[in-house]
Amino acid sequence: MKKSFAVLGLGRFGQSVVQTLAKMKQDVLAVDVREEPVNEMMEIATQTLIADTRDENVLKGLNIDTFDYVIVGIGNNMEASILTTMLTKELGAKKVIAKAETSDHGRVLERVGADQVIFPERDMGQGIVRKLLSNHILKFIDLSDDYTLAELEITDPHFVDQSLVDLALRQRFDLTVIAIQHGPEINISPEPTVTIRQHDILTVVGPVKGVAALDETLKA
Repeated sequence: MKKSFAVLGLGRFGQSVVQTLAKMKQDVLAVDVREEPVNEMMEIATQTLIADTRDENVLKGLNIDTFDYVIVGIGNNMEASILTTMLTKELGAKKVIAKAETSDHGRVLERVGADQVIFPERDMGQGIVRKLLSNHILKFIDLSDDYTLAELEITDPHFVDQSLVDLALRQRFDLTVIAIQHGPEINISPEPTVTIRQHDILTVVGPVKGVAALDETLKA
């Protein structure tokens, strides 16, 4: 499902997010006060703009409240980061994810309204985007560029009361189920005949594209 993103601040982190979103065919607006990074993103982002996001009129002109996600990637200017985060929330942004340089910076961003605060050292742009776009992925650990281990919650009625044999995840998505969690119970290396129940959490390992395809297949 295509979603809309506004990325405010085009440092290394912001550019990484824009590039990843573009590869995933998402609508993304890239904004920075500097001309050079905006020009670099011009052929990648859906739209680009050179603007100072500390200006409330600029954010109003962007219709910032219409985006599914606003990502504030400003890091080296704490004042601009905080003010931009505060203004986007005041103007009705649905969900604001703000980058923090320090724990103190992060606490301030939370206090001015950030829905989620991220730290580049812990959360790289690509991983954040993948989680935002996913519908059922709870956690993932990339094992390489192409392979990952992921946890997905099952709520799709077409998957409930089906056995692993019936679901044929290996044949359909090249994924191996290594654990199933039902409430506090965890079944390691489950038998193929095990039946999936509502809200079971499957731990799978396999190609990143296979996990993405399974996530896209699952319905709420």
